Amino acid sequence: MRVLLVGSGGREHALAWSLDASPMVDALYAAPGNPGIAQHATCVAIPAADVEALAAWSAANAIDLVVVGPEAPLALGLVDALAARGIKAFGPTQAAARLETSKAFAKAFCTRHGIPTADFAVFAEATPAHAYVDAKGAPIVIKADGLAAGKGVVVAMTDADAHAAIDSAFAGAFGAAGETLVVEEFLEGEEASLFALSDGTHALEIGTAQDHKRLLDGDHGPNTGGMGAYSPAPQLTDALKAQVMDEIVRPTLAGMAAEGTPFQGFLYCGLMLTDAGPKLIEYNVRFGDPEAQVVLPRLMTDLGQLLLGAVDGVLARMDLRWYPEACLGVVLANAGYPEQPRTGDAIEGLVAFADADDVLVFHAGTQADGERIAASGGRVLCVAGRGVDLRAAHTRAYGAVERITWPSRIYRSDIGSRALR
Repeated sequence: MRVLLVGSGGREHALAWSLDASPMVDALYAAPGNPGIAQHATCVAIPAADVEALAAWSAANAIDLVVVGPEAPLALGLVDALAARGIKAFGPTQAAARLETSKAFAKAFCTRHGIPTADFAVFAEATPAHAYVDAKGAPIVIKADGLAAGKGVVVAMTDADAHAAIDSAFAGAFGAAGETLVVEEFLEGEEASLFALSDGTHALEIGTAQDHKRLLDGDHGPNTGGMGAYSPAPQLTDALKAQVMDEIVRPTLAGMAAEGTPFQGFLYCGLMLTDAGPKLIEYNVRFGDPEAQVVLPRLMTDLGQLLLGAVDGVLARMDLRWYPEACLGVVLANAGYPEQPRTGDAIEGLVAFADADDVLVFHAGTQADGERIAASGGRVLCVAGRGVDLRAAHTRAYGAVERITWPSRIYRSDIGSRALR
C-alpha cells in the first residue's frame, strides 16, 4: 500500500514508526510530519487541517490509504472529502467525530444509549451554570463543549474555582469551543484509558494505558495534553476490560450505527473506575497522545493490516497479539507550557538513542535546522522505555530522560509512580 499519515505530533511519530515496520506498506508519506517522522516517512508540506489540499494530493499520488492522526482534520471532514474521491481513509466521518468534537453531543448520546457516565447539565449562558454549581457544590467539573487542544477542562475543587472557570469560559478563554459548557459530576476513583479499533460494527480492544494530565508532580498544576503515560494499565483487569467493552464500547458502536453515523477508527474511552463500576469520562475519536507512544511499541500484530481491516470492515476475522512487556513514556516539554512555552533551544543527546531498542524517542514539537534539532513546541518529545515490567520500563525511560537535555526542558518525575507503589 501507498499510505499517507496526516499529522505532526508524537502520536503520529508512533504511528509512523509502527507503519514503517508493516510489510503491507510499500511507501509511507506524512503531512506535514516532523523531524522524527521523517526518519520513517517522506514528509509533504501540507498542513493537517488543509482538507482539500490533502484530498487532492492523495488522489494525484495514488494513495491507497490515508491514516488520520489528530482530531482537527477529522472534525473538518477529511475522511468525507477523501471518500468523495474514492480514497480509503482510516478514521471517523465528520458526523461520527462528534463523539469528541462536542462533549454536549457525547453526553446526550450516552444518555440515549444507556452508557454509564457522570451526571451532567449543558449551558449556553453563565447565569444558569452558576446556579447549577450553587445547587450541586464542589468538587465539580467544567468542560468546554468543543475542541480545546486538551485544555478545555477544569476540575474545580471549590465553588469559587467553579464559578471562576464558568466566567473565564464565557469570557472567551477557550474561544468558540467554550461558547457552550458541560458541567458534570466529579467522579471518585482511578482513571484509566481503553482504546478500541472499530470497523463500524465490530471492535477489538487495542490496548490500555494511564495518562498523567496535570503539568506537575503529584497531579498538581493545570491540565495539559498529557505529560506521560504507561501501558498496560494494571488497574484494568481482564474482567474490567470485558465490562468496558460490553457496557461502553459495543453500545457506543451500536448506537452510532443506529443513528446513521457508524463509527470507524480508533475509539478512546477515558474512564473512571468508580465503586459503582467503570464510567465514561470522555470519548476521543483518535489514538491518545501520549498513550499511542506507549501502546504501539507493545503491539506485535501488523498495524497496517489492522487499519486496512478496519476500513474494509473485516475486524471480526482478525485478532491481536502483544509483546509481553510494559512501556512507560515521559513527556519532555518547554518551560511555560501549556500557556506560553519557550521555544528554539537546541536539543542535546538524541543521537545516543537513534538505534536503541529499549528506548524510543518520539518527536512532538521539534524543528530541524541542518543537523540541529530544536525544541519548537509545548510538548517536545516523549521518551518511552520498554522493559519486562513497569519498573524496568520506568528505569529505562527516566535513564534516557537524564541524557536528553536543553535549557528550558521540564518534565514530571513521577510518571507511573502510583502503579509502582
